[in-house]
This record gives sequence, C-alpha cells and structure tokens, in this order.
Amino acid sequence: MKKVISLCFVFLFCVSGLHSHGAEYVFDKPGQHVFITFKASHLGYSYILGHFEDFDGTFAYDPDKPEDSTVHVTIDVKSLDTDHAERDKHLRGPGYFDVETYPSITFASSSYAGSTTSGVLTGELNLRGVSKTIAIDVSKIGEGDDPWGGYRSGFEGSVILDAGSYGLPAWIGDVEVYLVVEGVRL
Repeated sequence: MKKVISLCFVFLFCVSGLHSHGAEYVFDKPGQHVFITFKASHLGYSYILGHFEDFDGTFAYDPDKPEDSTVHVTIDVKSLDTDHAERDKHLRGPGYFDVETYPSITFASSSYAGSTTSGVLTGELNLRGVSKTIAIDVSKIGEGDDPWGGYRSGFEGSVILDAGSYGLPAWIGDVEVYLVVEGVRL
C-alpha cells in the first residue's frame, strides 16, 4: 500500500521545464484518456494497486525534434485512490503522504533522449518536499487526427521509485509507476 502510494506520487510526478518549439498539448482529462497508476508491495505477500484521480499536465512534442519535448505535471495527492477508503485515509496522513503539508506532486522535464518512438524523459520530481532527478522510460503510442476535428498524441511511461528517498517509510521499498498520457493539440 505504501509502495503503491509512493510510486503514484513519484510518477505523478509532474513534468515541466524544457524550451520547446513543438506543438503544445493538454492532457485529455475530460475524455479520461490519461492515467497515473502505481503498484507497491503489501508486506511482501501481495500488491497494492492505485491511481490518482486529479492531475493536470501539458506537453510539447515535435516529431522532427523529439529532443525538444517537454512535459509539466501536477498531481493532487488527496486524489489518491486504492479502492479502499480507510487505507486511502491512512496513506494521506502524516505517516505517509502527509497531504496537509504536501498537497501536490510535481514533475518538470529537463531533457529527452531517444527517437520519435521511444526514449528516456528526465526531470525533477517533487514528492513530500523532496526533489530528485528521475528518468522515465517512455514510448509513443500514436498520433493523428481525431473524429472531432482535433489532433492527438499519446505516450506511455514507467519508472521505479524508492519510497524511502522521498521521506516515506523505507520499508515500503520500490514503487512501480505507470502512466498513459493522451494529449489534445492546442
């Protein structure tokens, strides 16, 4: 449970930062085509799975210059959901995410290395007041015109975070974070 929460926060991890000359996209939250999920060990016997319900983000992407891509993400930690109300309340408390003191998780990208289809997005993740540089493995899912006259691009990514590095109980260990982002071009 704690690992899952740590992973979500880290992944949720918000993205920002690079100068970009590519097209600007906003996360398609209204269409529910963006997901930030996490998986953490539960005492070594099973796993806790969860996600964040409330987050915002933007990204810039130019297939001719993927190295100029940027991402900005802000996650509302109170929106943590593991499908168990009492556990969620516990995880939001001072022994874990401490949402009263640290209400958001942010990620701001600083660089991208790779091709137009896959690579590594690097940036600063701020979780529980601790900022660390993380590297997220990303892959392009696709892009193109949508049926409503817009244009979309979609990506997925994953990262493993060490809960103890962010002030969460060290015994939580590693938290796997997985995200899917579909953006609508502005």
